[in-house]
Amino acid sequence: MSTTRFERSSATRDSFIVKSIILLLSLSFFGIFLLLPLFSVFAEALHKGWVYYLKSIAEPDTWSAIKLTLIAAGISVPLNLIFGVAASWAIAKFDFRGKHLLITLIDIPFSVSPVIAGLIFVLVFGAQGWFGSWLSDHDIRIIFAVPGIVLATIFVTFPFVARELIPLMEAQGREEEEAATVLGANGWQTFWYVTLPNIKWGLLYGVILCNARAMGEFGAVSVVSGHIRGYTNTIPLQVEILYNEYNFVAAFAVASLLALLALLTLAAKTYVEWRLKSETNAPPAIEGPL
Repeated sequence: MSTTRFERSSATRDSFIVKSIILLLSLSFFGIFLLLPLFSVFAEALHKGWVYYLKSIAEPDTWSAIKLTLIAAGISVPLNLIFGVAASWAIAKFDFRGKHLLITLIDIPFSVSPVIAGLIFVLVFGAQGWFGSWLSDHDIRIIFAVPGIVLATIFVTFPFVARELIPLMEAQGREEEEAATVLGANGWQTFWYVTLPNIKWGLLYGVILCNARAMGEFGAVSVVSGHIRGYTNTIPLQVEILYNEYNFVAAFAVASLLALLALLTLAAKTYVEWRLKSETNAPPAIEGPL
C-alpha cells in the first residue's frame, strides 16, 4: 500500500529542471507580454515630464473624452447591474419556458464582434436606418451622439454581471429562498435578506469587470461615435486620434489612464476573489448557546 502511494506521488512530482523551465517560461511570457507593454505606456507618458503629462490630460478634448467615458460607464453599469441580478435570479431560482433562450440571448454580446454590434445600431438608428426618418423628424439624435455611445456600451457589457451570478446562484441552490418563503417572507424580503448577502461578492466582481469593459470599449463605440472631437470621443478613441496625429506622448499619457484603470480593476478583482473564496470556505456559524 505504501509502495503504491509512493509510486503515485513520484509519478506526479516533476524534477527540479522541469519546474525551473516551466517557471522561466511563465515569467518570460509575463514579463514580455504584460509587464513590458505596461512599463512602456508609463515610460512614454512621462517622457517629457510630469508637467506635460498633466497638461495632456487637462487638454479640453481629452477632458471631454474622460467625462463622456464616465457618463457611458455610469449609465451602462447600473442598468446592466439591475438586469444581471434580475436575469440571474430568474434563471437560477425559477423554472420557466424560454430559460435556455434567455441564457443564449445573454451570451450574444460574447459571440458578436463589437464592430458588428456598432453597425447594427447604425442600421437601426442611423439616418438611413429603420427608425432614421422618424428620429430625424422628431429631432432625436442617437448615432454620432451620446445616446448611441451609451447603447453600444450597454450592449458590449450586457453579459458580465449576469454571467458572473448565474453559476454562483445555481451552486447555492434554492433551499434558503424556499425556506424564507415558507416562513412568510415576500419576494423583496427574500432577495434582500437571503439572496443578496450570499451573492454580494460575486455581484461586486461582475460590476468591476463590467465597469472595466465599459471604460475600455473601442470597437462598437468607434462605429457609432463618428469621432467628433470634444463631443463623441471616449478615452480609447481620443488615444487613437492623438496617436494618428503623431502626438505620441499625449497619446500615451491618456492611455496611461486606462492602464491605471486596469491595475485598479486587477487589485479590486483580486480582493473580491479572496473574499469570495474565504466566505465559501468558511465554516458555518454556530447560533445559539453551546
